[in-house]
Amino acid sequence: MSSHLLQQYPELTPIDAAGETILKLAHKIQAPAGSVLFRQGDSCNNFIMVTSGRVKVVAHSHTGREVLLYRIENKGTCVLTTSCLLGKQSYPAEGIAETDITAYLLPESAFEQALNQSSDLRKFIFSSYANPLSEVIELVQSIAFESVETRLVEYLIKNNDSSMTITCSHQQIANELGTAREVISRHLKRLEQQGIIRLERGKVLICDFNQLCSVT
Repeated sequence: MSSHLLQQYPELTPIDAAGETILKLAHKIQAPAGSVLFRQGDSCNNFIMVTSGRVKVVAHSHTGREVLLYRIENKGTCVLTTSCLLGKQSYPAEGIAETDITAYLLPESAFEQALNQSSDLRKFIFSSYANPLSEVIELVQSIAFESVETRLVEYLIKNNDSSMTITCSHQQIANELGTAREVISRHLKRLEQQGIIRLERGKVLICDFNQLCSVT
């Protein structure tokens, strides 16, 4: 088991003997798309290492609105899980598999051993914690200081495919940007009236990419 993890995470090679022993305590899981890996309020009992697939971590408001915090991509770890393990706290958000995933779970006791007994694993845990944490901070800053229109335009620019199409519902975009569907629909309609985009069911087609990029 540890040899496979070392192949997946080359930054762990070479690893000290204590770290290699600890990694043998990790167990492999596989889950289909749509599976809930953890829910708000669940106890945090394992350090998660996603070796294939994609997981989204979302927070929910008391009104039921969903806000995407970040995604865990191939060979990633979960910053929220690390934070909860360090602080002995329950999950404040939800983790959902967006695709079929394969992951390894390192039990809490082994996680503590990693911090205390293996300098290589300790370095890996904290370095893998830093980048996603920066993304969450950027998200908070974006929600706090940028207009919905600016964030929507940035989303459309970033997420279109080779045919300049974003295949996504208004609700899904709203969830990504942490706002209400009605707000997104209103801004999209305004962009359509300007001839910048065209709206179809479940799709947004970019008609004038240069003009979209100039929207502030």
